[in-house]
Amino acid sequence: MANDEYDVSLSIRNRPPPLDPFRSPLSPSSLVLIGDSGVGKSNLLSRFTRNEFNLDSKSTIGVEFATRSIQVDSKTIKAQIWDTAGQERYRAITSAYYRGAVGALLVYDISKHQTYENVTRWLKELRDHADANIVIMLVGNKSDLRHLRAVPTEEAKSFASENHLSFIETSALDASNVELAFQNILTEIYRIVSSKALDSGDGAQASIGTGPSIALSKPADDSAEKGGKCC
Repeated sequence: MANDEYDVSLSIRNRPPPLDPFRSPLSPSSLVLIGDSGVGKSNLLSRFTRNEFNLDSKSTIGVEFATRSIQVDSKTIKAQIWDTAGQERYRAITSAYYRGAVGALLVYDISKHQTYENVTRWLKELRDHADANIVIMLVGNKSDLRHLRAVPTEEAKSFASENHLSFIETSALDASNVELAFQNILTEIYRIVSSKALDSGDGAQASIGTGPSIALSKPADDSAEKGGKCC
């Protein structure tokens, strides 16, 4: 069918699965948002999934998630996106959520250079815990604060290029490039998975790297999308 729905998320539950330190708590088809506290990860997620922005947004406690479906090559892709806490005290919890992810948005605040400097540490942590072939996008958020810019665009672009990351600047406040950022990374993931499925001759499943396989089949349960939080 021209508009089959492909499920790139696990069955949505009201609560995330229990944390097990010996295996990934996520399906192998999730995206994670990572970066320092206060860079706007939660508002990027709410802007993309609900087209909402909250000026009084509080720091994420533990992990929260939301879902949204997009169209790629006439297919409906259902994405599950996890917003992780940026505070050090939650690091043991949030790093466990990297292991099942096939994509990550590494977010910094263009008006706070320290959040950009910390990208190196976040990237190392991500690569230490995630699949070797995880798709990573560097996101310079709060582009509406251009008058307070502390991180030159070209500097961030160079860092992204050197580390094999895609790059984009966004504003959750005015919605600039938010849709594009998620669309681009989800499209890249979908095409990698589709290519691997074709190469293997298996139209139902494919894997990214040596990690677990990503389901590319119609979901058994078409229940309404839900969100939840952990910790």
